[in-house]
Amino acid sequence: MKVTVAICTHNRAKDTEEAVESVLVQNYSKEEIEIIVVDNRSTDDTAFVVKDLQLLHGPRLRYIFENKLGLSNARNRAIREARGEYILFLDDDAIASRDWVSNIVDVFAMGADIGCVGGRIDPVWEAAEPDWIPEEHRSVFTILDYASRVTEMPAPAIPYGANVAFRTNLFRHMKPFREDLGRVGKNLLSSEESELIARMRETSKVYYTPHAAVKHKITKERTTKKWFLKRIFWQGVSDAVKRQDKSVLAVAKHTIRLLQAVGASLLSIFHFKRFIRQIVNICYRNGSIVGILRYNGRG
Repeated sequence: MKVTVAICTHNRAKDTEEAVESVLVQNYSKEEIEIIVVDNRSTDDTAFVVKDLQLLHGPRLRYIFENKLGLSNARNRAIREARGEYILFLDDDAIASRDWVSNIVDVFAMGADIGCVGGRIDPVWEAAEPDWIPEEHRSVFTILDYASRVTEMPAPAIPYGANVAFRTNLFRHMKPFREDLGRVGKNLLSSEESELIARMRETSKVYYTPHAAVKHKITKERTTKKWFLKRIFWQGVSDAVKRQDKSVLAVAKHTIRLLQAVGASLLSIFHFKRFIRQIVNICYRNGSIVGILRYNGRG
């Protein structure tokens, strides 16, 4: 088996069906691809949808139920189950282009020291893209257009989890995704990918290809200011948990910067884009403090 495509899902039956179908029609040998759907404790009809697809497409499509809730738990289950030389992760709300698999594999074939490959992620907006989103924060919507050619991604640049692949044998020698990071239910904890890839860079290279593109759906609810600021807050939490910094000095640093952002927001209240940037800073610093005090305190 050359390729394992892993789709981890939670209560997105229809989206999962479309993601699986985009892999089933790849321009790549069917005998060389297996598809694993890891159902992370869904309560909708995900199981029935996937099993109906299994009746049509046979054993190349596998359904696995993972009861322990959390995206990192589901991804690690996929890694344990994978039989392919490469494991390609596709989000359950993403649709792969026809040459997605072949273009990912082509990059791995460039060198045995390439351990991770990511591709372009194009947004599909259910509603119009908001014009108030600061350009530097579009990445929170999982949009990636890193380069126009195949290239190595130097640190700290990383591919995103909606479209990322790894050499499976790397996980024989290193720990997979940290399970204290990554989404669990409705929280927006993240940074599990950046933490894993940072460790992987100690022995392997990370590459990007614009030719292995996927389309990523962005629902209407994610285009609200409420969701956006919530996502920024959780990014602050995630970064604090990733660093595992419990020091009083770290709390003081983020508190000072939060107060500075509050002051700057008052001064820019009549300049909308500058005001939004300061509100983003406030949410991020607040999340960082919560991450240090609450989540790291559990450790």
